[in-house]
Amino acid sequence: MSHSPNRRPKPSLTPEEYARLKAELKAPYRPLRQFVYFACGASGLIGAFIMVTQLLAGRAGTAALPNLALQIGVVGLMIGLFRLEQRAKK
Repeated sequence: MSHSPNRRPKPSLTPEEYARLKAELKAPYRPLRQFVYFACGASGLIGAFIMVTQLLAGRAGTAALPNLALQIGVVGLMIGLFRLEQRAKK
């Protein structure tokens, strides 16, 4: 007994597995993107902390303020992208 070319055997998936696979098809690589957002945000926080400590120590000079603004901007951008990704997930 052979199957017709248009009919595929149905895989045995639970409804939860099917829903997870369907969500992954709508937004591939979502966990990877979220990890990148988290890692870049953490890097920005570390950089901002270092810039603040240099400002408090008085060793940074005039270059610290633009760098601090950049680090804070990176953190803000990553928080915004992560929240956007969370809203899209729902």
